[in-house]
Amino acid sequence: MNQERNVAYATALLRVSLGVMFVAHSVVLKYLTFTLAGTAGYFESIGLPGALAYLVFWMEAIGGVLLILGIGTRWAAAALLPVLAGALWVHAGNGWVFSGANGGWEYPLYLVVLSVAQILLGDGAFAVGERIGAGKASIGSARTSALAS
Repeated sequence: MNQERNVAYATALLRVSLGVMFVAHSVVLKYLTFTLAGTAGYFESIGLPGALAYLVFWMEAIGGVLLILGIGTRWAAAALLPVLAGALWVHAGNGWVFSGANGGWEYPLYLVVLSVAQILLGDGAFAVGERIGAGKASIGSARTSALAS
């Protein structure tokens, strides 16, 4: 394998794993485990509007699917940064370790770093967005071409 292909595969691995995490966090945790009404109640208990829980659920679910598929990867990762900033804020007072009581802030911060890395790296291999945008010049493809030469 050459270096360029390794980077494309590693970027895709990051993209898909980050997307799966967002889908799992929205669908499995917020929808199936706590329910959306329960999540809204939690948001209200920490001083946030309950309706924000529904917005966060949809942002995580849709953003996660977009990341998995590689559609608008940079935009999807960037759009999820405010959600992660909110999670970081919620867990900031709980200490560093996420396995502690009420979860610490290490995991939300780690997800912020991964999302920023995804924004910088772009789609990677196997992105549906590249197939959809085939024939269109984009900043990402121009940048990749420039790096390859």
